[in-house]
Amino acid sequence: MGARATAEEFEIAGHTVRLSSPDRVIFPERGFTKADVFHYYVAVGEGIMRALRERPTTLQRFPEGIGGEMFFQKRVPARGVPPWVRTAEISFPSGRTAAELCPADLAHVAWAAQMGTVVFHPWPVRAADPDRPDELRIDLDPQPGTDFADAATAAGELRGLLDELGATGWPKTSGGRGVHVYLRIHPRWTFVEVRRATIALARELERRRPELVTTAWWKEERGRRVFVDYNQMARDRTIACAWSLRANARATVSTPVDWAELPDVDPDDFHLGSVPARLAERGDPHAGIDDTPWDITPLLEWAERDAAAGQGDLPYPPDHPKMPGEPKRVQPSKDRDRPRS
Repeated sequence: MGARATAEEFEIAGHTVRLSSPDRVIFPERGFTKADVFHYYVAVGEGIMRALRERPTTLQRFPEGIGGEMFFQKRVPARGVPPWVRTAEISFPSGRTAAELCPADLAHVAWAAQMGTVVFHPWPVRAADPDRPDELRIDLDPQPGTDFADAATAAGELRGLLDELGATGWPKTSGGRGVHVYLRIHPRWTFVEVRRATIALARELERRRPELVTTAWWKEERGRRVFVDYNQMARDRTIACAWSLRANARATVSTPVDWAELPDVDPDDFHLGSVPARLAERGDPHAGIDDTPWDITPLLEWAERDAAAGQGDLPYPPDHPKMPGEPKRVQPSKDRDRPRS
């Protein structure tokens, strides 16, 4: 047997962070090691801290690498954690609570990478007010028969709609075939209200491009369209953040892009080996995301308009308790009470 790689220590943001087993392969297809993941996150520190700072964050961990055991860590252990690691308490739909990692500086990200974290899933809230989102997230998810180009086209339509509203959207690749668009909003509204606003925005987009976009929760009704996953704004639903690696063989990155380049990029070009140089050369396209928080009142007015027209709430994820005003969670083809034409 060869000698085991010795642990290394690094000074990051005023803290000592230990990196053990640096040669452990995390992405076998690309040969990227634990040290590569660790140093990647340090290299994109400016960008990823903009995405994670003071946000309760779920960690998607792969202690033995992609293809091995995976789990989502929502609770930071009470023991064996550096004393400087900060947490924030969040409440799940069940009413239970957890103390999640809440990155205050880049050392927190590096420590998580040392613990085998590949993907960072922050909540759309800050620790100071964990029940009121300050980030509205639109997840444009291509369905079978559609691809990234369709999601990018849908994002372009969304941008036009946001321009009409006076809101600024910040796009990024999902790291797969989809596109995410974030809006920074004032933290005045509950998860339920922000989700309603997201549904209203999605419905308006669907009205304008019904052949391209759908809000249908049930897959059998989506067709070959881009699904706007409004439930990503439900409590305890999270999206891989900007600059986060994704858990796929290609080691892709959920990468912020400019609106002008979005239609032409290939998301597979953004990976662990290429993104640090892109960030160093071009800077962070999301650098201004915190500058102009938006008032979602127009979307809530649209939601009231839609409700008056008979378009009320839509189904929540299956792990949520039944919510007031929510329609039945029954697949339409299996709903015996559904009117038949």
